[in-house]
Parts: sequence; C-alpha cells; structure tokens
Amino acid sequence: MKGQLDGKVGLVTGASSGIGRATAIAFARAGAKVVVASRRSVEGEKTVCQIKEIGGEAIFVQTDVSKADEVDTLVNKTVDIYGSLDCVCNNAGLGGTYNLLVDMSEENWNYLVDINLKGTWLCLKYEISTMLKQGGGAIVNIASAASVVGLTGYAGYCATKGGIVALSRTAALEYADKGIRINVISPSGVDTEMLATLPPDVLAKFTALHPVGRIGKPEEIAETVVWLCSDASSFVIGHNLLCDGGYTAQ
Repeated sequence: MKGQLDGKVGLVTGASSGIGRATAIAFARAGAKVVVASRRSVEGEKTVCQIKEIGGEAIFVQTDVSKADEVDTLVNKTVDIYGSLDCVCNNAGLGGTYNLLVDMSEENWNYLVDINLKGTWLCLKYEISTMLKQGGGAIVNIASAASVVGLTGYAGYCATKGGIVALSRTAALEYADKGIRINVISPSGVDTEMLATLPPDVLAKFTALHPVGRIGKPEEIAETVVWLCSDASSFVIGHNLLCDGGYTAQ
C-alpha cells in the first residue's frame, strides 16, 4: 500500500506492540509521518526506531488514553510538530483476565471500561475536534470479533468492544458530512502479546475455530487500517469490518 498515505500525518495509540506497532509501521510504509502513542515508553520508542530503519519519520508520545489531559496533549503535540492530523488508529486496549461474570471484580470491570471504552471516546473527542478545524480526516477504531459474539469468561472485554462499535457508528453519523470518516475493525485471534498468555492447549482450540486454519498476523490488520484511512475507501463510513479469518461467519 505504499504511497496511499503520502503527505499525511498518522497517529496510532497502543503502538508499542502487536496491531498498534504493525499499523504504525504500515502507516510509514504508506508515506505518512507517524505519531506513536503508548503507556510503555521503551516499547514505544522501539516502534519509532523500526519506522526510522525503513526510512520513515516518527515520534513517540507517552500517553494513557484513559486520561483526558494526556490525550489532549497527544493530539496537540501531533499538530504542533507535523501540522495536521489526517489518519488515526485508536488501538489501545486491554483483554482483561478470565472470570465468569459473577466472579469479575468491580476493579477489573472499571479498568476495562476506562481503557477500552472511555479511552476510545476520549481519543475520538480530541481527534475529531482537531479534524473539524482542518476540514476532515479518517479514524479507525480497533474493536474485536467479541463485539458481535460472546466469549465466555470475558464479559467486560466483550461489553467494552461492543461499546466501541456502537460509539463509532454514532460518531460516524455525526461527522460524516464534515469530511470525517470513522470506521471500526474487529479482528478475531491475532498473534499478539494478548494471545501469547494463553496456555498452548487453549490457543490450539481457539485457532481451530478459525475456518482459515490459523490466527491472524498483526500486519494483516494493519494493512486493512491503511486501506480504511486512504482515499481508496472514501465511501466507507460507520462500518465494522470483521477481519477474522471467517471466525464470525460460522
């Protein structure tokens, strides 16, 4: 997809690993200047180094997306340094721990809501405000296949990811006529740190649920983000793209 984002400025949250890191690198390969955001500074700076190694331009801004002042600073710094904010991937999120609903602690529930749902809302709030001033932009929020199907033991994760889809559709309707396109990607199993914590037998069973016969690669999700941020998808608005190897088609 080289060249699809030439001259644009991209922002990726949760870009210290997995889908976020792959997306930041894909943005750079497509010609964008990239702002890498994450709570983890060492890993975030590593993403920046990887972008520079392929000839791209990037900076790192340490950010906790659950904190309004940090998100505001992130967006303002992006515009101050690069002059605009054209394409965004709001990827920062947590999977939570396995618990049946009645065993889930209030602390765990609140943590998932703060990062996954509130964090996405805060990012949208400040990103859209900036895009309104400049006349448009494209935003992709990362949800999950768990936004449309249940996942035993992960009620909080499913609820927050489903909330991201509903939030994104409403935001897309509110700002479509302002030149701002907002969409969602819902991956199923992807080879990231989150899945790496699963016991081998559990991972094998989960993998077998994918008709394609494997879990996804972060780069496959990243390329889909680039497409949704590019002019090639100019008529796609408010869509939840299930990038899941057939997982939810069953």
